[in-house]
Amino acid sequence: MTMPELQSEKATRAPAPWTETRPTALLVLADGTVIEGTGIGATGEGKGEICFNTAMTGYQEILTDPSYSGQIVTFTFPHIGNVGVNDEDIETVNMARHAATGVVLATDISEPSNYRAIRHFDEWLKTRGIVGIAGVDTRALTALIRDQGMQNAIIAHDPDGFFDRKALAATAKALPSMAGLDLVPAVTGTQRYDWNETIWRWNEGYGEQKTPEFHVVALDYGVKRNILRLLADRGCKVTVLPPNATFEDVKALKPDGVFLANGPGDPAATGQYAAPVIRAILDAKIPTFGICLGHQMLALAIGAKTMKMAQGHHGANHPVKEHATGKVEIVSMNHGFAVDPKTLPANAEETHISLFDGSNCGIRLTDRPAFSVQQHPEASPGPQDSNYLFDRFIAMMKANRKAG
Repeated sequence: MTMPELQSEKATRAPAPWTETRPTALLVLADGTVIEGTGIGATGEGKGEICFNTAMTGYQEILTDPSYSGQIVTFTFPHIGNVGVNDEDIETVNMARHAATGVVLATDISEPSNYRAIRHFDEWLKTRGIVGIAGVDTRALTALIRDQGMQNAIIAHDPDGFFDRKALAATAKALPSMAGLDLVPAVTGTQRYDWNETIWRWNEGYGEQKTPEFHVVALDYGVKRNILRLLADRGCKVTVLPPNATFEDVKALKPDGVFLANGPGDPAATGQYAAPVIRAILDAKIPTFGICLGHQMLALAIGAKTMKMAQGHHGANHPVKEHATGKVEIVSMNHGFAVDPKTLPANAEETHISLFDGSNCGIRLTDRPAFSVQQHPEASPGPQDSNYLFDRFIAMMKANRKAG
């Protein structure tokens, strides 16, 4: 389908007569655009804000990243699912929860070809209730999102190919904007838990931290498993608290440091209850490190503001520059909101920027032991360009402990 056809085909078009090529899935955008394809994954409907992701690998981690809650992911790389799936490369801590609500692919899913694969990608999508569509001109769709911004959409998958196109268009148009949505409660638990699993190593699998040196409290806004693993691997006992934890809950655990996790939705909405807690943590001068939504939460806690981005940053090939060293890191990104650097207070210093659009990607406080980044260093796209950030957090806790 050409770009003009993609943009002009409307949901009011009459259903096509039965043919052997009758579509078994539709992607319907809020602007009325309808894209036909082949249904994959679960049957039914997947609704959310549509974005595109430029990563060539890591589709299983992406679709289970809680930060993608409420979103439909369009993969620009054509070969998705070709190495199958396993039970280890899952990022959500709660195995019963999925993150992305839908997936859009260019080509059909091939048979898995990796020694770690235990099942077919399509079977995995069905099991996790993720609705998908294949056979889409993802280059044209990506251009549309790039030029017109992220909009709401719905994927409908019916093996028999019967769709009420008018109703689907109306549903897509009526979906709430991501702006103003607090999606954190949908991806987090309500109870605290401890984490000691360390990173995966060749021929060893995941390890266990048995002799921790530091105690880190992680405030869970949708935390990824590999973040917790990297903290544990660096000698941390990690206690994860739910997003509505109070400062008293944190203080009672006497942590050496506090980690502010990633997560989905509008940071301003989550910040209504999270920012005051973080402000109290900063006032207590407890070393603090934030990633993704945690970065935005730190900014909100010090009085800065966040803003909605037109197309967001989603991929594993994003160049980010650190001001202090001039070093350019290749990082993984997944965010539709950004910190407005013009609103940062005098005690906050911008540390990183995106070389794609100059948007803020990091801050540090000059009067408190706290810093944060927008990118996902734990996703290892560089593959380890940004791992020093975890080392920096460890060094900060060591210095704070030494200072007494």
